[in-house]
Amino acid sequence: MLDHQTSLTESLTDPALLPGAGDFPAEGRLAVRDPATGAVVAQVRISDQAGARVAVDAAQDAFAGWAAMLPQHRAAILHRWHALILAAREDLARIMVAEQGKPISEARGEIDYAASFVQFYAEEALRPNIEGVTSHLPDAEMELWREPVGVAALVTPWNFPCAMITRKAAAALGAGCTVVIHPSAETPLSALALAVLAQRAGFPEGVVNTVIGDAATIVGEWTADPRVRALSFTGSTEIGRLLYRQSADTVKRLVLELGGHAPFIVFQGADLDRAVAEAIKAKFATTGQDCLGANRFYIHRPIYDEFCARFTAAVEGLRLAPGIEDADLGPLIHDRQIAKQQAHVDDALAHGARLLTGGAIASELGPLFYKPTVLADVPDEAAIMREETFGPVAALTPFDSEDEVIARANASEYGLIAYLHSQDPRRIYRLSRALQYGMVAVNRTKVTGAPIPFGGMKQSGLGREGARQGLEAFTEIKYVCRDWA
Repeated sequence: MLDHQTSLTESLTDPALLPGAGDFPAEGRLAVRDPATGAVVAQVRISDQAGARVAVDAAQDAFAGWAAMLPQHRAAILHRWHALILAAREDLARIMVAEQGKPISEARGEIDYAASFVQFYAEEALRPNIEGVTSHLPDAEMELWREPVGVAALVTPWNFPCAMITRKAAAALGAGCTVVIHPSAETPLSALALAVLAQRAGFPEGVVNTVIGDAATIVGEWTADPRVRALSFTGSTEIGRLLYRQSADTVKRLVLELGGHAPFIVFQGADLDRAVAEAIKAKFATTGQDCLGANRFYIHRPIYDEFCARFTAAVEGLRLAPGIEDADLGPLIHDRQIAKQQAHVDDALAHGARLLTGGAIASELGPLFYKPTVLADVPDEAAIMREETFGPVAALTPFDSEDEVIARANASEYGLIAYLHSQDPRRIYRLSRALQYGMVAVNRTKVTGAPIPFGGMKQSGLGREGARQGLEAFTEIKYVCRDWA
């Protein structure tokens, strides 16, 4: 049994202390590596298809009791989880840096962000869930009840290994669902640390289940299992399409938070200093490994040259180093990310773009450090203007008119977020309406948080996470029509 005084580090390095260690069948171990150094930081048990089934068994067995628990009791457990996450903030941040590589200050910020969802949904769990309906039938009373759907499967990525779990899990748990969680194989330690804290918070056995293993094996088992009534996934559009198809036979509730390809639009008359500073944030947070990351920079031609010069100078001032040193950028997660950056840079140059800075691996730091890069005069035909780069490469291009930039910005299968800089209120309104994106950030970059519905249009996903809307995928509406006669 897990001692509440055991440190998170001890809990993650001793397999006997991990949540579910004695329950989920295992098929081996996974080496977790520090992307900054390549060193193995931990070995974790991995489960197979049988383990995935056992997790659902546990969640299904626990569901009736958890759903029937008084909302204030569920809320109290969530509040304890929130407090434990904040108390372990530094440990969680350091675990994240060790396996994901992001700068330590960003990791600390993510822990605060992750905790905020637990607090928010602890409070939402207390909201009334019965709504009266004006009857259209004589002598009938009508009510709408919102009830938990059942077991929810949560599949999370490596770039925000804590926040993506809490954003999904807190909503599902607050609604009265039990959960089975599959984190990315690159970042299992953050997920297991949150599971340790959930156990300490007092969630009943079987309510929160974390399964590490091959994604196709684990998640494939869950998509085929009719007992899993909801699936929430954050990751690539390609994998989202696959899960959409796999979930069709069991008609699951789905939340798919998929790829982004954000345009960053700057008009003449905008505050250029602010636009440059916000562009740095929008492009290079999490070393560019963020679905909200700006990928295409459309700059009004009258200010294009000045923006290019200022932005390039700011990029050249960024420091690249291991995340524990709290630089501006850290390593990328794996060599496939490095290969993608270089391929996009090479392709853009072949299409006539100019390299203003960067464009190569910082080999003196290690094989996963890519220099922050600025490309200018990038044509729409270049791959980087059509595909999500998910790294520290910015593609700049000029535009001449409002109609032109709207058309170019919308010419994408993605529609997660768009960034707009202008001082003209009418133009801001027109573009906020015309841009086909689920979120529009005007003269700023930071827009997310627990109280807002996060999600995109087109092939950037289905549904919303956060806010009251984040509960919808985890609940069903039951209509009761009652006659007392």
